[in-house]
Amino acid sequence: MAEAVLETRNLTIRFGGNTAIDNVSLRVEPYTLKSIIGPNGAGKTTLFNLLSGQYRPSSGRVLFHGRDVTPLGPADRARIGIGRSFQLTNLFPSLTVLENVRLALQARERVGLVFWRRCDAYPELEERAYGILQEVSLEHRWADTAEALPHGQQRQLEIAILLGLDPEVLLLDEPTAGMSMEEVPAVLDLIRRIKATRTRTILLVEHKFDMIMALSDSIAVLKDGRLLCDDAPEAVSCNPEVLEAYLGGGVRDV
Repeated sequence: MAEAVLETRNLTIRFGGNTAIDNVSLRVEPYTLKSIIGPNGAGKTTLFNLLSGQYRPSSGRVLFHGRDVTPLGPADRARIGIGRSFQLTNLFPSLTVLENVRLALQARERVGLVFWRRCDAYPELEERAYGILQEVSLEHRWADTAEALPHGQQRQLEIAILLGLDPEVLLLDEPTAGMSMEEVPAVLDLIRRIKATRTRTILLVEHKFDMIMALSDSIAVLKDGRLLCDDAPEAVSCNPEVLEAYLGGGVRDV
């Protein structure tokens, strides 16, 4: 069996008397997209917090290319290639779209973060930032402030910032949260295009089941912090235990 790019082994975290993640072991294969589903309170975001280093487990391990990264915090995990977006947008609202991405590139290249320095003082980073904006279809908004973007485009910008950090693994936590139905297709297409490059591995938490079925190579299902199953989308969609626990016999929102 090929080495997993990201793996958890018996991962557990307790908050007081509550076990939020209970003995979860899963593998994420390179250049695939794995979705994590479950109802509110199943532990999806908590699992992401453990994978990205926001939380330290009570027991168990997180492995990246076979290396135990459990002791590493979020910044160190980002530096080795594990990048994470959040349910709420995390932008510099008064800076331009281009400046937001350029700052991510500066952080990646460890160039001093001088906020008042002119953008054209970083011509190479500026050019690379514009290229990333083209990847996410935001190049036409490069000079606008982040706060001027509609919510859907702000989520696209957040993914652009994440790409600026050049992670090998993208942890996308509900990237379409709060979007109108008209805004969702653009983000769906963006994730599909990132996946098609086969240069990054994607973990996705999302409530739109049709979107999950269209994008995923595999789906991990959580119930009360435990891993109920981890299988191909077709197998998950007809798993009686999953249908009973999450889909309500046909509900298309999980």
